[in-house]
This record gives sequence, structure tokens and C-alpha cells, in this order.
Amino acid sequence: MLDFNVRGENIEVTEAIRNYVEKRISKLEKYFDSSVNAKAHVNLKVHPDKTAKVEVTIPLPYLVLRAEETSPDLYASVDLVTDKLERQIRKYKTKINRKSREKGYKGVEVPGADLDADDEDTDSSESKFDIVRTKRVSLKPMDSEEAVLQMDMLGHDFFIYQDAESDAVNIVYRRNDGRYGLIESDD
Repeated sequence: MLDFNVRGENIEVTEAIRNYVEKRISKLEKYFDSSVNAKAHVNLKVHPDKTAKVEVTIPLPYLVLRAEETSPDLYASVDLVTDKLERQIRKYKTKINRKSREKGYKGVEVPGADLDADDEDTDSSESKFDIVRTKRVSLKPMDSEEAVLQMDMLGHDFFIYQDAESDAVNIVYRRNDGRYGLIESDD
């Protein structure tokens, strides 16, 4: 069951907008177990050029769904972001199911990474080396293929994870040529 936290920047979130957002994003619940209780963080932003940006983040126990879309129409942006999230879920489920069949697992528990969105900006000066953002990550065991999938779904260029076989902390990253790299730690 999804709970919603709908915020607006440069726009008042009316009851009609809230209902539309909840109706569209609630359609994703068909992909979740009935036991899943998640909070959908929805940020609606209207820019001075009258374009509307919609950002949705849904942290789940086994992955973080995140998508954003910008278009001239707020309602169209909501539709586009919902479609994007649905594609992410399908891609993830397909990949996990294929991996489970290959390894012969039944009733596989899906591991993932969950970023705590502690996005509070700290006081920043003009120095190049000031840390302006801190995030905490909860490392969960997975293999490099799952880490790349998580990275792609989050839209990031790198992803930190705990290797399921070696228990080492590793990093996967997207290279400039579009392929992926892996940094393994020596413990």
C-alpha cells in the first residue's frame, strides 16, 4: 500500500492535482506484494518558462524506484513519470526472475540498496573541497549485475554495494564509453 507525500514548488498542490497524482501512481501497486507499505515522495515543480517537472521516489525494502520527467503540462509529466516507473519495475522483475531461473532459486528474496535521502545541504562556501551533501547507504549483499541494474534504475553514474560472495564493499560505475566498470576493495 502506497502512502503519498506530495509537495509543490512554485505551485499550490490542489485537491485535484493530489487526486490525479495518487490515482496514477497507485496503479504501480499491482506490482508490489500486498505486505509492502511504502511512501511515495512526489515533488511537483513549475519553472518560470511554464514547464512542469515531476519527481517521484519510492524507497522499497529491496530497491529504490526513482523517476523524473519535464513537459509543458503537469498532468502529462505525471503520466510520463508513471510510465517510466512501470518500465523500471518490469525490467527489474524480469531480470530477477531470469536470474532466479538460471540459478534454480525458488521464492527468491530480492536484495537491493536503499539510499536514505538525507539530502540536507550543508553550509557551503566557494572552496572546491567543501562537502555540500551527505548520503547514508545501507549496503545489502548482491552481485555486480544487480548493482548495475540498481544504478541504472536510480539514474546514477556509480553504485556502492556489498558483494554477496566476498562480503567486500565494491563500486560499479558507468564509463564515458557507456560500458560499466567495477572497483573491488581489498580487505
